[in-house]
Amino acid sequence: MAGPAGEHCRENTAADATDPPYAAPFPRPRSGAVPVAVKTKKNIHFEFDQELVREPLLYKINRSFDVVVNIRGASVTDQGGFIALELEGEDAEIERVMTYLRGQGVKLGEGLGSPER
Repeated sequence: MAGPAGEHCRENTAADATDPPYAAPFPRPRSGAVPVAVKTKKNIHFEFDQELVREPLLYKINRSFDVVVNIRGASVTDQGGFIALELEGEDAEIERVMTYLRGQGVKLGEGLGSPER
């Protein structure tokens, strides 16, 4: 069908009446789709002794766990250190990080308070 000045136009269809002109080019989710995992944020801090100063703890967390690591504060010397982190991820994965850190021998605490005793 030719429009004004010889331009070609397509005819309106039933789908045109229900689909907005900005309709997404990707398929819509089906009912019964797998729910998206809920991510949470948790502040933790830990202290460590001289033996762990040279251990790449943050590198290992970043590479081994499905969490986003945000360094909120840190102080490290040759004698030991303190690191405060914000972890973002699923609760189970954050707990795995905390279990890993405890296994490394750090004094771990939640929030920005004092370490576990």
